Amino acid sequence: MVKKVRVLIVDDSASVRQTLTAVLEADPAIEVIGAASDPFMAAKRIQEDLPDVITLDVEMPRMDGITFLRKIMSQHPIPVVMCSSLTEAGSETLVQALEAGAVDIILKPRIGAADHLAESAFRICEVVKSAAHARVKNIRMQPRGTSTLGVQAKLTADAVLPPPSGKAMARTTEMVICVGASTGGTEALREMLERLPANAPGMVIVQHMPEKFTAAFAKRLNGLCEVEIKEAEDGDPVLRGHVLIAPGDKHMLLERQGARYYVSVRNGPLVSRHRPSVDVLFRSAARSAGSNAMGVIMTGMGDDGARGMLEMHQSGAYTIAQDEASCVVFGMPKEAIAHGGVDKIVPLDQIAREIMAEDYKR
Repeated sequence: MVKKVRVLIVDDSASVRQTLTAVLEADPAIEVIGAASDPFMAAKRIQEDLPDVITLDVEMPRMDGITFLRKIMSQHPIPVVMCSSLTEAGSETLVQALEAGAVDIILKPRIGAADHLAESAFRICEVVKSAAHARVKNIRMQPRGTSTLGVQAKLTADAVLPPPSGKAMARTTEMVICVGASTGGTEALREMLERLPANAPGMVIVQHMPEKFTAAFAKRLNGLCEVEIKEAEDGDPVLRGHVLIAPGDKHMLLERQGARYYVSVRNGPLVSRHRPSVDVLFRSAARSAGSNAMGVIMTGMGDDGARGMLEMHQSGAYTIAQDEASCVVFGMPKEAIAHGGVDKIVPLDQIAREIMAEDYKR
């Protein structure tokens, strides 16, 4: 039998602890080994029974979640997934949590419409299982088996837009960089973007992240990097020296009008079990940009982006994948390589250089 991912829930709300327990234990690959109402109780539980993953609330009595997270990472690193309500203020705090070492972010389960609850529950389970594979502070966790909840069929990018025609678009002078990332991607993207000069090619990014948090994430990156970074809005142009990050819970597509590229932000079903989906962005790039595009797939669990990267490759785009050694989770790059859509595999600290080298060739 495949060993289950053992989870400790830390939240001061009894109803949240109860709901999270029910959501997680509905997945046969997850076992909730306990729940704690504050960090002091959690520390005692960790000493008694070490979990594989911790879900951690931000606002709690006696000690806040960020302080507790820092203590965990300095004393005994364990994959931590931050659990938050959907608030603008909370999104700013959770950006600090990612900097402090949190693997990912989940929203507290939405009680209401059945489809919203199902999607919320599915993402929570997938993030927790991804976290169990994560390298935390250079400690590689033992690989775990994964399974998926029977929420809905796994849709491809066909659900949002048709496949490329197969006719590669002629190369122009401007290149568009299309990037996909998931677990571990927030810090990997920061490292990559900080290395880009102010005149870097226009870039569009899908990072798997809940709604609201992408705006705070983009704002944080914009303060650190030479390129201009913002959360994408429908119709935003793709410009040199600018980076657009897909808003959480929306798909982002690359479109072309004459010689100008812009993004389309739209609703739609989960694709490859994600919204935004890397597959959707990459397919749109294959359709609209062809050999004018460059595809980059980075750390993350699952296979979102693998099919889309192959379509970009077949349309003439240059494609690269982050190497295993520098990934928090070598899932998405591994799948893209297995599908045959990757031209080159590079470490994280070389991705920006690869982008600028390809730009210089033009």
